Amino acid sequence: MTFNGQKKRLLGAAALVVLAIGLVYAVSGPSVPEFSDYAAGKERKQAFFGYFLPLVQSRNQQIAADRDELLAWQKDASELGWWDEHQLTGLAGDYGMEAFDAGSDADWDTLLRRVDTVPPSLALAQAANESAWGTSRFSREGYNFYGQWCFKAGCGIVPNKRDAGKNHEVAAFDSPQESVDRYISNLNTHDAYKPLRMIRARLRDQGKPVTGLALAGGLGKYSERGDAYISELRSMMRFNDLGEYDR
Repeated sequence: MTFNGQKKRLLGAAALVVLAIGLVYAVSGPSVPEFSDYAAGKERKQAFFGYFLPLVQSRNQQIAADRDELLAWQKDASELGWWDEHQLTGLAGDYGMEAFDAGSDADWDTLLRRVDTVPPSLALAQAANESAWGTSRFSREGYNFYGQWCFKAGCGIVPNKRDAGKNHEVAAFDSPQESVDRYISNLNTHDAYKPLRMIRARLRDQGKPVTGLALAGGLGKYSERGDAYISELRSMMRFNDLGEYDR
C-alpha cells in the first residue's frame, strides 16, 4: 500500500471514530459525574468543584478575549474598518445592546460593564447552592445547575410543586457548559443584575480585585430570599475557600 493509501485509510478510520463519538454523545448526552455517588461532604465537593471549575474558566477566557478586543476597538473607535464595526455590532447584540452607538460614551460604558468575567468563586457557589451539589432533579434531567427559569410551554421541566396560576418552567440545557454560559450571560445582561455589574465596574476602576464575595452583594433579586441568599453564598465561599479560584 502506498503512503497516500495508508494516509487515506487512517483518515477514514479517524472519521469513523469521530462519527461514533458524536453518535454516542447524541444518544447519551455529555458525560457528567453522578454526584450522588460521592459521599456527601469533602468527597462530593471535590468532585463538583473539579468538574465545574474548567467550565467556568472556559467561558471566562472567551469573555476576557472579547473584552480585550472591545477595549482595542474603543481606543480606535473613530478609525474602525467595516469588518471591525460589523464584529463590534455583533458583540454588542450578543450582550443585549442591538442599538449600540460607537459614538456614545454611555453605550461604551454600558457594554464594558457587560462584557466582563464572573469570579469562579461566585459561579461555583451558586451552582452548588442551586443544584444541591449536582443532585437536584433539574440538574440531572436538564443540566440546569443555576435554577434558571423559562416561560414558554415546553422550554424546560415543569416543577412538581409549581404554584397555581404560574406558568414558568425550569430551563433545560443540552450540557452543563450551556447552563454555565447562560448563567454568566444572565448576570451580564439582565436588568435585575445591574447592581452586580456596577460593583464589578467600580472595582475595576479602583484597581481592586473582582471577587465573588463582593459581587454577591448585587444578587438581591436572584432569589426570593434576598439578603439571606447573599449571606448563604458568602458563607459557602468562605467555608470552602473558593476565593482562591478568583486569584
